[in-house]
Amino acid sequence: MTWQVLVHGPLTRLDERVSAAVVDSVPRRLSELASDLGNLTVALPVLAAAMAYAVWHGRRTDALYAGLAMAAVPLLVIPLKEWTARPGPLEPWAEGYYPSGHTATAMVAYVGAAYLVSHRLVPAAAVLTAVTGTGLVLRGYHWPLDVLASLCLGFLILGAGGIAAVSSRCTRRSCG
Repeated sequence: MTWQVLVHGPLTRLDERVSAAVVDSVPRRLSELASDLGNLTVALPVLAAAMAYAVWHGRRTDALYAGLAMAAVPLLVIPLKEWTARPGPLEPWAEGYYPSGHTATAMVAYVGAAYLVSHRLVPAAAVLTAVTGTGLVLRGYHWPLDVLASLCLGFLILGAGGIAAVSSRCTRRSCG
């Protein structure tokens, strides 16, 4: 995807056509509310509360990994935005839309919180993430590929944190 964005390949042109067809296809207030789920002021308190819950229940390491996963979001997203310098759907004069930081933030915060509180909440976290990304596209804040790339990035971040958490548990007790 990133290569397609950098060379403005066929996938990017398809992305632009899809975006043109769906932007403002739902009431703006609805798509804006959905996209706001990826704001730091909404997503971070959810993760912070889940981290506090995990610490309260003796899972400090898991809470630490969730916090580190969230810290990784801007460390990875910002350089990618700078490197690709992709203009926005509604602001072709502006750059830095690829990948979507709001989508990555939503995914890491909500899925991370779900894992810390109860794995049964993961489907709800997935829905919140999907609603965020969909809202960003429908409102015209991001191209569909921006959102898709952030979902891939979120999987990598959460996967790395999950692997680290499992290996941490294995060093504390036998995983044999």
